[in-house]
Amino acid sequence: MKKYLVLSIFLILSIFFVFLYQTKLSSIPSISYFPLDKETHFVNAKTNLDIKKQKVNKKYTITWNVLSKSDKNMYLRQDVSLLFNNGKLMGALSKWHEDEETLQLNAQLQSEGTGYLQSLSYHHGEIHYPSGAIKSIQQMTYDEIFVVENPAGDVHTFHKPKSTKDIDWEKALNDKTSQFLLYHWNKLLSHYQIKKDDYVIVPLTALNRFNTNELPSMSQEQTNQIIGQLWEGLYKNYIVPITYKKEQVSSFVPIILFSKDQNHLLVLFEINGKKERLIQKY
Repeated sequence: MKKYLVLSIFLILSIFFVFLYQTKLSSIPSISYFPLDKETHFVNAKTNLDIKKQKVNKKYTITWNVLSKSDKNMYLRQDVSLLFNNGKLMGALSKWHEDEETLQLNAQLQSEGTGYLQSLSYHHGEIHYPSGAIKSIQQMTYDEIFVVENPAGDVHTFHKPKSTKDIDWEKALNDKTSQFLLYHWNKLLSHYQIKKDDYVIVPLTALNRFNTNELPSMSQEQTNQIIGQLWEGLYKNYIVPITYKKEQVSSFVPIILFSKDQNHLLVLFEINGKKERLIQKY
């Protein structure tokens, strides 16, 4: 009898915590793409990474700042940002506010060793007009920094190479990260039996190029819509799960595959060893 009582209590508690988790997720606004508003814009948007060396040990502090300001208050403002180190997920930030024009996201993380840090942010605003029309604005920002640790534990950092040694380190760290990511991306492509030649493949960390560049055979207006709807799916299926998981999350830079027949896109990623595929029709 006592055994059944314990099992019953455990079951009730499990259901209760699942309910709380689902309630928490349901209270998070989704990112929704609406036609872009040509009458409003971001007056400032940036992502910034900086490094501060600690004196007491070999660790250093990564300062991760994200800022965006629209030209007026909006019904909903949302910013999300992802941080990767040598291709591996290091953190995710997400924030939203109603009736707001400025958002700031800040974090400090401890790390050590030589690394290639990359952060991509998506800034979004939703505008509701008295007529009932809903429009939006969007922008992506990006920053990267290279951290080189010498045997004595001192670190040298740079955003852009300023010397021959910096150029060599930039290439070495890019190559190391690329090799790591290609290994995992090829496993995903093989798992889903995807033919690479059918797609234009872009790492998530390079997505900001489409702020001003068009997708192949697409107009800028079409590109903006595809990118906006892509972030809808990324937010719901990648950012929310990794942001609100209680346990430590293992992941790496997702890849985006734009079909050459201009029909759809795929997002391939992995969270804690579980392979995932997101399909979005244009």
